[in-house]
Amino acid sequence: MWQSLLILAFTAAAFACDSCYGPQDHVVRTRNVYPLAPGQGKLAKRMQPDAQNASYGPSRGPLAWGELNVIHTTDTHGWLEGHILEKNYGADWGDFVSFTKAMRNKADMYGVDMLIVDTGDLHDGAGLSDATSPNGVLSNPIFDNIDYDLLTIGNHELYVSSVAYEHFYNFSRVWGEKYLTSNVQILNQTSNEFQYIGRKYRYFTTPNGLRIMAFGFLFDFTGNSNVSRVYPAATVVQQSWFKAAVAGYPDNCETQVPIDIFVMLGHNPVRWNDSESTFQTYYNAIRTAQPNTPIQVFGGHSHIRDFAVYDEMTTALESGRYCETAGWFSMAGLKSSNYTGATLPAGVPHPTQHAISSNRTNDPNATNVGASLTYSRRYLDWNKVTFEYHATGSQNASAFDYYKGLQVTKNITATRTELHLNQILGCAPQTWCISCAPYGSSENIYSGLVPEALVGGVVNASRATNPRFLVVNSGGIRFDLVQGPFSIDDSYIVSPFADIFVYIPAVPYSVASQLLNLLNTNSAFNGKRKRDLSEDIHSRNLQTSDFSFEPIRRDDCQSPHPDQLLGKRAVASAIKRQSIALTPGYTTTDDLGSDGDDTLHSHIANYVDSIPAFIGANASLTSSLTATSPVDLIFIDYIDSDVLPALALLGATYTMSDIQYYINSSFSTNTYLNVYAQKAWSANITNCPVGVGVGGDAGT
Repeated sequence: MWQSLLILAFTAAAFACDSCYGPQDHVVRTRNVYPLAPGQGKLAKRMQPDAQNASYGPSRGPLAWGELNVIHTTDTHGWLEGHILEKNYGADWGDFVSFTKAMRNKADMYGVDMLIVDTGDLHDGAGLSDATSPNGVLSNPIFDNIDYDLLTIGNHELYVSSVAYEHFYNFSRVWGEKYLTSNVQILNQTSNEFQYIGRKYRYFTTPNGLRIMAFGFLFDFTGNSNVSRVYPAATVVQQSWFKAAVAGYPDNCETQVPIDIFVMLGHNPVRWNDSESTFQTYYNAIRTAQPNTPIQVFGGHSHIRDFAVYDEMTTALESGRYCETAGWFSMAGLKSSNYTGATLPAGVPHPTQHAISSNRTNDPNATNVGASLTYSRRYLDWNKVTFEYHATGSQNASAFDYYKGLQVTKNITATRTELHLNQILGCAPQTWCISCAPYGSSENIYSGLVPEALVGGVVNASRATNPRFLVVNSGGIRFDLVQGPFSIDDSYIVSPFADIFVYIPAVPYSVASQLLNLLNTNSAFNGKRKRDLSEDIHSRNLQTSDFSFEPIRRDDCQSPHPDQLLGKRAVASAIKRQSIALTPGYTTTDDLGSDGDDTLHSHIANYVDSIPAFIGANASLTSSLTATSPVDLIFIDYIDSDVLPALALLGATYTMSDIQYYINSSFSTNTYLNVYAQKAWSANITNCPVGVGVGGDAGT
């Protein structure tokens, strides 16, 4: 059934604007209806059947509403079912559909504008997206049920050619002018020429008259397959189309169009001092050409909650990862002769903070455009309690759930069943985290679980008695493993990449025993952290209180005092800090302060700096081994370009022809945890307790 979803032919669409004011809503939505499985006609009441719900809700009262309001998602990585075993993030995509519909209705009622935007990376993270070939062929149609206004592409859409073409042939057709890939092109297999996967920009007018020029920029990514091109930021800002669009001359427009605000999407960290961020280049180009026009930035890729101030009329929001966070942004004070909506909607809080970073001297009383602008941001935990509270002011499901949202929830359940993702393989006896405990401890996943799982799960029966060393890269582990039922889906969540286990037989013991240490201590290898572990560290803590250009520790912060977190704007309906036991979770500080997290949590420790680039294990070693004793050296094909030169440095020269499959051509990093779980965790499957979650029950 689902294989037919991949369209095999593509007819290029004309990308020029229909008029000087651009097309408004000419989006052909051909893929947003996903049929229910046979016998699945009854609608689910809430979330996924096996999901946990939050024990308490928002702590800071209603959201602030301004003239322009935005819901932001990023780096969802296929987590559309939500976090089944984590209470803070248990809502699924159907719940988010109901939430966004309710918020749209609120915006209409208040007479203000609201956008919904996404900044890329839709797979490589959970089974719903990764258990199909190509990735995303079933999860993307579920994702499409949100009425997004603007979207952009992530680097995980470009690693594999078949995934890139799925986005070109299908995803870009669904979203039309709303899908912005301003610096990303793909080879059209029909014309044999490169063209943009989506649109270069979108110029449009909101229902209440705001005139927006929007772009979507991927950072200067170089790990894409050869069917796509990513133009560096320094190149893009010199291209004629970009200069014309920034100046207010979109394609086919000879007269200048008015721009009330630039919206810059990017799968791109919002902090300029992040080595991968290219936002500063684009900001400088726009600000030089348009010194008095506000710019609003929405970023991603670094998997953090953050809000950065660039100048008094430019801010940037980043909204986490993995369906843990829904970002909320609002601003007031926009100066537009065309705006017909409410300036300050009645009956709700309004944005009150000026864009002043702690190391800047912007004067909110100055007579410039930025003086009138005020901002608000909130990071919403991804659970149904939060969504219901902000949508309806209560936890009344009958008032919250929309039919479409319930249908999407049921479709997710049916799809997970079809892909066998909810098949339970074992009962994980504790939580192992990526960074909430130091490497070397039994609670850290790299030291407490991976070595044991490698030894127990990666076994060639015909060679099981041979001494063996195993090496994998830490970047292949993407997430924590939470205490509770371990399903096939969890194997994708923890280790989504299908890196094949290979080996070199008869490597001298003296060489194999030194390999791991060399990989982790030689700068030629240990700086790589394959697939960028920095994206995947436990990023639920953040302190970036200024915009300094010193390196920041993304996930290292102190938990602020509860009184500071609540602030003066907390209202009576907010959950009171002293009456609840806080669960571990996000404690964020950004350029606007420490009041951005919608729900209060206790601090989660962070030990990411202790994690090595490569993880090893060994088995069947005996005291009789000598320096020349032959051993099996097992590793994954993804790191062969590291292993071979490292062996050469140790005096052992091997080539690709010496590498063989250890078990078979399909046994991978996405397989061994399943094998291990069935061996080691077979007890208590029918009565498996779920732990508190990361930071709350590691080691218990």
